[in-house]
Amino acid sequence: MKKVLTSLLLILLASCFAFGQGQGKSDREQTARVEQTLRTIEQECSDASVKGDTSVIERYYVDTCALTDPDGEVGNRAALVADLKSGELKFEASTLDKMKVQVYGNAAIVTVRATEKGAYRGHDLSGKYQWTDTFVKVGGRWQIVADHTTRVSVQ
Repeated sequence: MKKVLTSLLLILLASCFAFGQGQGKSDREQTARVEQTLRTIEQECSDASVKGDTSVIERYYVDTCALTDPDGEVGNRAALVADLKSGELKFEASTLDKMKVQVYGNAAIVTVRATEKGAYRGHDLSGKYQWTDTFVKVGGRWQIVADHTTRVSVQ
């Protein structure tokens, strides 16, 4: 009887372990899909900024998005869109690297290094920057709710 109980316990434990592994793989696959989606959104936003295409910014940034610039000033999506449309903010190039995505259910943090060439109101802003974007899944879509940019002095 003891051998039967021990065998049943081992089978039960093995089944739980196998089920847990399957769930873990599914979770990892889902997280990998979300990470790729967010990487794509970051690249789309960067490319759109260079093209001056504000429709992409309007699609991914929520109306109430808090945008902190390298000088510590906090703006919003409307101001960013207006600056891009007017040409006051103009990017000639933007290259992204060192992107890291951390997913927390319906929220995510993306950090990315950007090398940019451009100007704001005639002042050169070319250089390296570190971004931190906070995403939340809103209405089934990933949206940026906060964006923080810091100028990086190290190469």
